[in-house]
Amino acid sequence: MSKRPEIIVSSRDADRLEELLASLPKHNVLGRAELEAELERATVVDPQKMPPNVVTMNSTVKFAVESSSEDFELTLVYPKDADASGKTISILAPVGSALLGLKQGDEIAWPKPGGGLIKVTVKEVIYQPEREGSYHR
Repeated sequence: MSKRPEIIVSSRDADRLEELLASLPKHNVLGRAELEAELERATVVDPQKMPPNVVTMNSTVKFAVESSSEDFELTLVYPKDADASGKTISILAPVGSALLGLKQGDEIAWPKPGGGLIKVTVKEVIYQPEREGSYHR
């Protein structure tokens, strides 16, 4: 799995994520470089044209991590919306930025803090705001 799958990001998410990145310190922010690289390679579409099976910001996604025997069901959020409920994952977390733009069935090898790779597989996009007609969340 040497090649990363194609990713799709809505123009609204791309704009907000670029603002987030601009607000962060240039150095020593975990995941910053990976998120920047993902945004650069993403196909950007209008929110109304987002395919319904793609992970967007505020989507709830069921996914598997190769090193774990369990599936996870988390909502991908901006750092300000991450909480201790165990139901959210920040876009700046390694797995969070790995999920962005993937579609159901995609898998990706993603850098782990401290070295090595983690393999993440999207099993289901349970909720996607764009699919529900929520374009301005």
